[in-house]
Amino acid sequence: MRKIDPETVAFAGRLADAAGQVIRPYFRRRLEVTDKNALGGATKVGLGGADFDPVTAADRGAEEALRAIIRRERPDDAILGEEFGATPGVSGRRWVLDPLDGTRAFITGHHMWGTLIALEEGGQPVLGIIDQPVLRERFIGYPGRAEVSSPEGTAPLKVRACASLSEAVVTTTHPWSYFTGAEREGFERVAQAARMSRFGGDCYAYALLAAGYIDLVIESGLKPWDVAALVPVIENAGGIATDWKGNALGAADSYDFIAAGDPRVHEEAVKLLNAK
Repeated sequence: MRKIDPETVAFAGRLADAAGQVIRPYFRRRLEVTDKNALGGATKVGLGGADFDPVTAADRGAEEALRAIIRRERPDDAILGEEFGATPGVSGRRWVLDPLDGTRAFITGHHMWGTLIALEEGGQPVLGIIDQPVLRERFIGYPGRAEVSSPEGTAPLKVRACASLSEAVVTTTHPWSYFTGAEREGFERVAQAARMSRFGGDCYAYALLAAGYIDLVIESGLKPWDVAALVPVIENAGGIATDWKGNALGAADSYDFIAAGDPRVHEEAVKLLNAK
């Protein structure tokens, strides 16, 4: 088991603090929203607005703040961020940043968004933070520890046991915008077999899974910065995170991602996702 030194844990926390300081003043304020997919001034509109890829000054400003700290204090580390791409390093470590995961929720005034910060060693995520800076909730996972801190204090993160999919709560961010037709059919098979389904959540849904309130999260088309921070939080809280085939996640440009609190639910869901 890899060990993460306390200085690195503290550094990751300071990154999350810095992102929150940038983002909080923008929340529930009127601000300009840019569509990253707009071509020639025209916005592409797909089913449910899936082709609308919003970005704001909060997203960009938070990532700029994180990169400045890393460059100053950990200049040998590589960086991969959603807004400004990849910066090489020589240390074998890489910080993977999604400064504001859930921008659609953010611009509509909802709290279901967060800052994702991950540290990779040898290409594997070993530390992850899901930070909700308005609620001041911070979910962190690394070998030997998974916990949530909030104004009420700090508590361990632990997924809950769930004997079968028929007793499970399943969620996805959007029930049709991010799935192909075949993927949507697979998700619907799982949702129909579950006790309850909920939609929305982005990264916050995975935090709730790690905290034992949700049993299963299923997404498609996630990018490395969407995934890297989630895995250490989920796995160190006792959960499982794989692709839709049930395989461990490797390096990829895009991920079909399933996270579960109980391996029994994960096994059932994988079978239904891949049923013909």
